[in-house]
Amino acid sequence: MELEKKILNLIEHDAKISPKAIATMLDETEEKVKAIIDRLEKEKIIIGYNAVINWERVGDDGVTAMIDVKVIPEREVGFNRVAERICRFPEVRCVYLMSGTYDLSVVVTGNTMKEIAWFVSHKLSTLDNVQSTVTHFVLKRYKQDNFIFEKAEEDKRLVVSP
Repeated sequence: MELEKKILNLIEHDAKISPKAIATMLDETEEKVKAIIDRLEKEKIIIGYNAVINWERVGDDGVTAMIDVKVIPEREVGFNRVAERICRFPEVRCVYLMSGTYDLSVVVTGNTMKEIAWFVSHKLSTLDNVQSTVTHFVLKRYKQDNFIFEKAEEDKRLVVSP
């Protein structure tokens, strides 16, 4: 189990890392690492692999919003049914059950703020059991999934001391 966690940690930080590189880093055989990764994929422990893309660098001015959703839980299923419905919308990137004032946190992407506003008013807020929403628009991404988007510029000022 400890070896699996080490492999998962390496893959989580770099999905392109090869089984050979993992084997070298962990002093294991490549075949053993491949077998573990295959099993983890079959068991849905590894669900998929994603690239983290800085869309601003390619001129995409898309919009991301984080929406807090207050929900009336259903008897015997709690928040699961409404969360599963929200997950099916193509605009939705993430859905989390939260502690605190709001029950669900939903991450949504769109081309414009108006598009996201339409999603909230016509799709999300009209669902049964949704009591209220609060939308927060992302103004700038500094870090996502362990990747920093812009390195801090080096301070080029001369040091002046009295």
